[in-house]
Amino acid sequence: MTIRDIPFMTMEGNETSLAAFDGKALLIVNVASRCGLAPQYATLETLQKQYGERGLQILGFPSNQFLQELGSNDAIKEYCSTTYGITFPIFDRVRVNGRHEHPLYTELKKTADADGKAGKVQWNFEKFLVTPAGEVHRFRPRTVPDAPAVIAAIEASLPS
Repeated sequence: MTIRDIPFMTMEGNETSLAAFDGKALLIVNVASRCGLAPQYATLETLQKQYGERGLQILGFPSNQFLQELGSNDAIKEYCSTTYGITFPIFDRVRVNGRHEHPLYTELKKTADADGKAGKVQWNFEKFLVTPAGEVHRFRPRTVPDAPAVIAAIEASLPS
């Protein structure tokens, strides 16, 4: 099984996987509505609009692991659409660290960041870019989605 085959749930309760987005560069982000970094939603939506037609897909995975997410999928969906106009998929809530972490995050966290550190997700809005070839790049929460390093990795993973 590859990272693209690990199942997870949509907000509507359907099982899917990254394989549903084959051929695309995937920017996977653990999101939280009540986090001080939530304004990154707006930048993520801008990136989706800017690069979506070229093959980028933003994927949001809500997590209440840091106690900053709303209590239901309906509340999260409403917040994302009314506050930031989010059009990219937001999935069912997941745990990103610990004994009950989601297997997708178990795999993603094996990737080191720019400082060579792998392991635990530090906070909300940690970003993982999975290229169409399966290479993973990791960007910590305070790295904004449109930081030069993130844009360079996105650009390098998209067709010319």
